[in-house]
Amino acid sequence: MNKHHDIGKIQFHGDFFEITIDGATKRFQLKKIFPLLEKASEIERNTFEGSLSGYGIHWPLLDEDISIDGLLGIVSAPSRIIA
Repeated sequence: MNKHHDIGKIQFHGDFFEITIDGATKRFQLKKIFPLLEKASEIERNTFEGSLSGYGIHWPLLDEDISIDGLLGIVSAPSRIIA
């Protein structure tokens, strides 16, 4: 299975979400992109699962999902068109 992304360390620092994706650390302000996570407890924030394919992250206690491509603003086109 090819991985979409290599998801590394995930941390929360106050009102910021920090994640290492494909070897580069990115930092995002929670209130701008994750309003639900901004209001979540420390336990809810830190209970997450990364997909084995590297596609995204799931927070089961919040029923919240995010795709890494969506987080990075990557738009993917279909690999083939079915007519």
